[in-house]
Amino acid sequence: MRQRSHPKVPAEIIVNDGLEKLLLQEFHDSCCAGEGGNSFIPALRQAANVAALPGIVGASLAMPDVHSGYGFCIGNVAAFDMNDPNAVISPGGVGFDINCGVRLIRTNLTEKDVDFETREKLADALANHIPVGVGVDGVIPCTEEDLDDILMNGVDWAIRQGYAWEEDKEHCEENGRMDTADSNCVSKKAKRRGLKQLGTLGGGNHYAEIQVVEEIYHPQAAETMGIGKVGQVCIMIHTGSRGLGHQVATDALTVMEKAMARDHISLNDLQLSCARIQSREGKEYLAGMSAAANFAWVNRSCITYLTRKAFKEVFHREPDDMSMHLVYDVCHNIAKVEKHVIDGEEKTLLVHRKGSTRAFPPHHPNIPKDYQSIGQPVLIGGTMGTCSYVLVGTPKGMSETFGSTCHGAGRALSRNQSRKRLDHEEVLEQLRKDGIAIRVASPKLVTEEAPESYKNVCDVIETCQEAGISEKVVKLRPIAVIKG
Repeated sequence: MRQRSHPKVPAEIIVNDGLEKLLLQEFHDSCCAGEGGNSFIPALRQAANVAALPGIVGASLAMPDVHSGYGFCIGNVAAFDMNDPNAVISPGGVGFDINCGVRLIRTNLTEKDVDFETREKLADALANHIPVGVGVDGVIPCTEEDLDDILMNGVDWAIRQGYAWEEDKEHCEENGRMDTADSNCVSKKAKRRGLKQLGTLGGGNHYAEIQVVEEIYHPQAAETMGIGKVGQVCIMIHTGSRGLGHQVATDALTVMEKAMARDHISLNDLQLSCARIQSREGKEYLAGMSAAANFAWVNRSCITYLTRKAFKEVFHREPDDMSMHLVYDVCHNIAKVEKHVIDGEEKTLLVHRKGSTRAFPPHHPNIPKDYQSIGQPVLIGGTMGTCSYVLVGTPKGMSETFGSTCHGAGRALSRNQSRKRLDHEEVLEQLRKDGIAIRVASPKLVTEEAPESYKNVCDVIETCQEAGISEKVVKLRPIAVIKG
């Protein structure tokens, strides 16, 4: 029988009473299911297992949208001391969709400009321009040389090719490029998978959504971001590194099995497969993951290009004339080298955020200069048909959660449970009744993304607000949804 590793730090879960009940129900259901009942162990146990990994500091944290995932739970934040020779990096702490993230584009249009007939035209235009669905090829030309350039230079490539505006770079986390990237650490198979997927949305919970500002909580921050008018039209894009990122994670897990045996790394869950940060395997995964993150930023940039084209087609106006500027682009599946204070001492840490979002406070050097006074924008997508939010980071979040907050609503039902309990025609009809134009590549998969499949995003946001780890700025309401 494998000996269990003891926790090195506490596991801390940020929830309110209602979210706690869902978390405990997941634990109960997992225990009752027995062997083979679930592919993942419950999130509570996963957070505790992460707390036992070598080199972890502070705490194994879970945000209010927490639920079980591969190795780490979704919503997990864990930081590892870069100067500890035993500290590890784990693909399970990033996820298979490396740099899955969200971006928000504002416009000077209002809801009055987008009546139901117009939003139907916009939904058609977006669906025609943006390839959606699993395995669909992109329309953005990309050679092998281009791909290596993308993996190394991120958004800079998109700007040179005319797929992004120069100013877009300033409003991307890491300026749209991780300098820890090395395209040589991305396998040929991963590159083949990414070569035809540039500018594609993918399936699952990925989407392009037209939204309107419904409520403003922090007028100064909203005005600073250019989203300070109720009824203002915005576009939210949620996708990641597609098959390329998935393959980078898969390749690393295979390699790390041998590294763990060599270095005598003991785990409580084999899905936590990892390598010493300073080992060859650890360095190569960090470099390959960073390259996949760069691909994801370019992917969202190309979708933005296609979105601007779609709006131009419908409104017969130039995107610049409609003020289609990027508010921000933030990732929520990533591991990055950052400086944080631990027990009064500044340390260089490798912070894993899986299903959690960076949320740095005002005056942090790593956020854009025009957001220095308000803090980093944080983009939280809701479920299909429900509201989304824009938040900002806080000093308390910086000191207590490594500058992190939630990333969405978080699943309440597994995908299998959703398919069994919900009817896709009823879900689509309810969206239409709510005045939401919708285009989906796989209608029968709609049940997996129905609002009933997720926690209440408002509860998640309020819990983060009450905990002081992020602050609400605006609430956004969807009027058109394009999904795979």
